[in-house]
Amino acid sequence: MRYLLMILTLLAAPLAAQQVPSSAAQMQLSFVPLVKQATPAVVNIYARILTKPQRTPLQADPFFERFFRDPFSERPRVQNSLGSGVILSADGIVVSNYHVVGTATDIRVVLNDRREFSAHVLLGDAESDLAILKLEGAADLPFLELRNSDAVEVGELALAIGNPFGVGQTVSSGIVSGLARSGAADNGGQGYFIQTDAPINPGNSGGALIDMAGRLIGVNTSILTRSGGSNGIGFAIPADLVAAFVAQARAGEVAFSRPWAGLAGQPVDADMAGPLGLDRPGGIIVSGLHRASPFNAAGLQVGDVIVSVDDQPVNTPSEMVYRMSVAGLGHSARVGVRRDGVLQEMTVALIAAPDEPDRAEVTLGTRSLLPGLRAARINPAVISELNLPLESSGVVVMDAGRYGPRVGLRDGDVILSVNGLEVAETHSLAALLSGEVRRIQMVIQRGDRRVALRFRG
Repeated sequence: MRYLLMILTLLAAPLAAQQVPSSAAQMQLSFVPLVKQATPAVVNIYARILTKPQRTPLQADPFFERFFRDPFSERPRVQNSLGSGVILSADGIVVSNYHVVGTATDIRVVLNDRREFSAHVLLGDAESDLAILKLEGAADLPFLELRNSDAVEVGELALAIGNPFGVGQTVSSGIVSGLARSGAADNGGQGYFIQTDAPINPGNSGGALIDMAGRLIGVNTSILTRSGGSNGIGFAIPADLVAAFVAQARAGEVAFSRPWAGLAGQPVDADMAGPLGLDRPGGIIVSGLHRASPFNAAGLQVGDVIVSVDDQPVNTPSEMVYRMSVAGLGHSARVGVRRDGVLQEMTVALIAAPDEPDRAEVTLGTRSLLPGLRAARINPAVISELNLPLESSGVVVMDAGRYGPRVGLRDGDVILSVNGLEVAETHSLAALLSGEVRRIQMVIQRGDRRVALRFRG
């Protein structure tokens, strides 16, 4: 009887191994049905990107150019980019990372079933590292649904799907390790991330991080590593932000427009909490407000502590910007604020940074000491674009051009004076840098530092 029972057990084992999991609990033992459902919507992306060759200060020197210029060094170079993407609609809307396709001239997308499509970028944003693509001539494609990112919890199982190292589509498993991660990863990006320990390697960028229902919870974007490979600390951009990008792309936008806060602040730590009337660290203390800020219009004051946006806690400026971006331009946000320890709520209009007064942009001509340099009058939109201090005013370098770097100028430098004369308007900068002047002493503001530059024409 004991031997008969053993034989029956051995015969039943293969049959049990072939059964498809019928519940969430059983699915933890096998990801096969989930992988079969999700992988057709994850694509491989091959892109050709034109990059400008980097020039040293010596190569930018006019004397060097006159005698040693290499005409071939000016030609853009072709760089091949490899990454992943996720299909979000049957008509071929795909999300990927900006660093994979953002400046590409030729994009080829290969599906799981080996079909190939040409694609073009509808909308991209380097700061968020997201890009929305459209596959040409696509219809009836498999796609993934977006999950509400706020419903994701630490400890949930997650699968990362992508094309690591170009070896082909690969699936790795892990859990959601953390939420609301803000900071720099290996690509230098700043943002608001979902953290996972599912292995993410080069080529996984733009791929899918999915839950156990096959819904997209994030777009894999970067890792924190010293070796170049995965060490269990990967980051994904939340699906809620992806949804905001898709909405703007569908509306015909070509660049992502995020609401402008117009304030400066820092996280409240343990040392600051008590004096601010808080029982624990958390929130953002406001240290500065632009007069055109929508928060200023709503009644916010310097010294207030922002603790929530639309009922979601915020503890860093990155979290606040994320919440505003998800809500979207043209809407309003409910902002929780503590003032003198008392909690109150404000309604803040979500607007773009005003592009006024007029920028009055100028590009210096060939007779200038710095030909090709592009400068603009500072307004809120310029402050937002270049991440300048809120109190910035005057004239800023939008593009230092070819010759600016050789004298020490960078994009985002605020030009305060030239040869002792204040620079308040762009036309005055053009006059002060005319070819008639041979010696220049320039004072600039770079972040929180003042720098003096000296050069000759």
